[in-house]
This record gives sequence, structure tokens and C-alpha cells, in this order.
Amino acid sequence: MSRKGSISIKKILAVIAAVAVVFTGGFMVYLSGLGAPDPGNTDEVTVEIPTGSGASSIVDILDSKGLIKNRTFAKINARIGGYSTLQANTYVFTPSMTLPSIMHAINTGDFNYVAKQTFVLKDGATIPQAAEALSKVISVSKKDILKVWEDKDFLQEMISNYWFLSDRILEDDIMYPLEGYLFPDTYFLTSDEPSVEEVTMMMLDSMDNALTERRALIEQSGFTVHEFLSLASVVTSEGGTMISEAPKIAGVFINRLENNTPLQSDVTVNYALQQKRVDVSIEDTKTDSGYNTYKNTGLPVGPICAVPADDMDAVLNYEKTDYLFFYACPDGTVLYAKTSEEHQKNINENPWSEEDLAR
Repeated sequence: MSRKGSISIKKILAVIAAVAVVFTGGFMVYLSGLGAPDPGNTDEVTVEIPTGSGASSIVDILDSKGLIKNRTFAKINARIGGYSTLQANTYVFTPSMTLPSIMHAINTGDFNYVAKQTFVLKDGATIPQAAEALSKVISVSKKDILKVWEDKDFLQEMISNYWFLSDRILEDDIMYPLEGYLFPDTYFLTSDEPSVEEVTMMMLDSMDNALTERRALIEQSGFTVHEFLSLASVVTSEGGTMISEAPKIAGVFINRLENNTPLQSDVTVNYALQQKRVDVSIEDTKTDSGYNTYKNTGLPVGPICAVPADDMDAVLNYEKTDYLFFYACPDGTVLYAKTSEEHQKNINENPWSEEDLAR
């Protein structure tokens, strides 16, 4: 063989080797892109796959849930992965799972990842109400659920695990330590018999997400997290279904705080008495409790209910006005006033009947 021919063969082999290296390297990058977006993160993420969803649209859903490491490579995998039996359902995955493992679970309808039970914590629910609702989903009584939520060892563990919990929740003036810290949402449970502790951590994880997203604004507000949730819970309980009024209601309470005027919120009296009614009496407002904002100036000693994200935002982005009073009419209208005289006029002109109070 001539020297020239030998050189040509070496060049060809070199090119082949280079192509192989590029291909192998590219393939490794591709495989890496299909890896877990957050290895070691075992937080459960609920994913609902609608009927008729294709592999590409499922990638979009997973990406919106933070379960995709590289969207481009995930889309390629959706095209060439051979996912032909994708099954609609509600699944529970974690960021520590790879894309192929998630897609395999959806393609086979893997029962290990399918939500078996649903637990709903409603906006504005109190701890006793939450315990009652949870007792209907898991095989634990309301009484025993409340025991877990009051267990000092469990609470200390939660305080060490979640940045927004502090020893403040353990103080004697707090009625229920986790009040206001369990995020209201729909929770899909993958275990047939989940423990109270497991479900509690799911709710605290959701609260962690909600508060972390707003952490900078909370710090700018000047409130501690405990104070922030206390105020937001009052807005939630006062506002009820009047979501559009929440920013203005929050503004009224903030005005009163800045003026060192008692909040005089009926819902805080109701919480102190562990009741719920519209016709709070003069005697009720004299109740000796740190939650009673008629008797005490400032915020209640702690949150009084589960706070949804909308009401957190209402406090952080409250509507600035000169109002110091608001009054909810029987028809759902909310009237605002700058003075006690204007407020009393609103009350007199829009009285609640016995029938209204009984609803």
C-alpha cells in the first residue's frame, strides 16, 4: 500500500472516530436532558392527564409542574419514545424522577403513581374543620388527628423542617399550633392508608411553595410570616366569597393597624369562642382572649383559618384608601366608611333581618 493511501485511510478512520465521539457525546447530553430535574427532591407533585392527551401535550403538562429537566429533549423523547398507550388519570410524581420513568408510568397507568384518594382542605377552614374533613378520608378519628397536630415532638420536627414555622406556634396563647399554616387545596393521596403526618407534610409543602413565592414581598411588608398569616386569615374569614373585595378589606385593616385602632373584627371573636355566627353580641366582644380584636389592639395572636393564595396577595397588594370601616350587607354588598358615624349610618340603613341571620 502506498504511503498516500495509508494517510487517506487514517483520515477516514479519524473522521469516523470524531463522528462517533460527537454522536456519543450528543447522545449522553440527550440522556442527561431526560434526567431528574431535581434529584433528591421527593416532594409530591400532582399531575392530571386529561383524556386524549398525546405525548407532546403531556410533556407540556409535566413542564408546567417543574418535572422536566430539558424541554427540547423531552419533546424529542415524546416523538420517538413509542408511548402508544398513554392513560388519562391523576398521578403523583416527584422532581427526583426521570422523564422516561414518568412517561412509562403514564403509558402503563402504573397504579403505584395513581392518586387513590382525594382530600380537600377548603379556603377558610379552621383546624377542627380540617381534622373533621381528613377523618373522612383516612382511618383516623378527628380527635386523634388533633392529637397529632398538637404533639410537641411532631411540631418541633416540623419547625426544624419548614422555614416559615417558628416556636411562636407552641406558645400557650395559641389555640391550635398549625392554624393558618395548612394550605387550602385539593390533595391527591397515593397511599391507601396515609398517615396524619404524611398528609400534614403535603399541606405544609404546599404552604412552603405559596410563601416562598411571596417571601420577598412578605419581608418588605414589615410583617413576620406569623403576623402576615394572622392578618390574611382575618381577611379570608371576613371576606368569605367576596374575593373582589379582599384587597380593599385588607386595606381597611392595615389602616386601623397603622392608626393603632382595634381591628374590631367579629370573626376573631367567633374564633375565640369557637363558633360561627353573624350576630356577635356586646358581651361576646368582651371575651378574654388574645384572638379578640375588640378587646385587644393589633393583630390576633395567631391565624384563625386556612388562607388561600388570593387572600395572601390581597394583603400584599392591598387597596389604599382612607376607609376605617366596612360593613357587609345582607345582599352581599360591602359598604365602606371613613368615620364611625358613616359606618353606623350604613348599618342602620341596611339591617340584617332574623331570616338573614338564620341563613
